[in-house]
Amino acid sequence: MNIRSVLAAACAAVAFTISMPATAHGTGETVTPNFEHAIPNIPGKSLSAVVVDYAPGGASPSHEHAKSAFIYAYVVSGAIESQVDDGPKRVFHAGESFFEQPGSLHRVSRNASKTRPAKLLAVFVVDSDDKTLTTPVK
Repeated sequence: MNIRSVLAAACAAVAFTISMPATAHGTGETVTPNFEHAIPNIPGKSLSAVVVDYAPGGASPSHEHAKSAFIYAYVVSGAIESQVDDGPKRVFHAGESFFEQPGSLHRVSRNASKTRPAKLLAVFVVDSDDKTLTTPVK
């Protein structure tokens, strides 16, 4: 296999990951993969990012993330109400951020507005083998 074949395969994999369809997990929210890459100086770890678009009044169900996942969340637009574990519910506005420790339960994640959309960028540092980033909790 020559270098052009390797580069073509790598570009195809990146294009596939970026073009993956958006999925809905809850009511009025859409999750779109944004970025995924192994962290070269931390063997076994990867960085993944998703964009969560919330319709007015939209919400995600209570969920857990991969047990290895450390998450940094940045509110791109609008306002997001969030509650992690037994912490307080809090509303984060555009430009604000929060984080979730590995093994956290994200009890509340919703658009704080009934009339305007909201957008969140979630960045995960995870074990490279973890392919399922979010699991709903019943």
